[in-house]
Amino acid sequence: MEVDKVLAGDSFFTTRLNDVIGWSRKFSIFTYPFVTACCGMEYMSVSCSHYDIDRFGAGLPRFSPRQADLLMVVGTISQKLAPVLVRIYEQMTNPKWVVAFGVCTCTGGFYDDYATVQGIDTIIPVDVYIPGCPPRPETVLDGLMKLQTKIQKEKQAV
Repeated sequence: MEVDKVLAGDSFFTTRLNDVIGWSRKFSIFTYPFVTACCGMEYMSVSCSHYDIDRFGAGLPRFSPRQADLLMVVGTISQKLAPVLVRIYEQMTNPKWVVAFGVCTCTGGFYDDYATVQGIDTIIPVDVYIPGCPPRPETVLDGLMKLQTKIQKEKQAV
């Protein structure tokens, strides 16, 4: 009787279900590319066959925030564009993740002025930062693998 209680208790089934959900979310990332500047060329090169972002389950971009769960913010964000980015983030379904792609997105880069957002983490939460001007495709893939690890470790509401 005690063995049945342990096997059928919350911990056994919940843990296994969390593992399956985490694994499936890890390999089915639907990106919404929010490309505004020169880092867009590096983002496009990651999608090409040489680096092949498809093997991570993130190769099919969605151009509607309601169908995406990963917001890839690529390039400089101006103060005028910030409300648009916030609105897109709010339209995304849960769970959702954000990647800051490039030094201008992460910290404002060399644009230290009133017109540029000094890091998008001041307006929306960021899960992974990919620094560089522009970041190398290998760095982008490393950031994507870090995001996959984070997604798989998240506990799901079961």
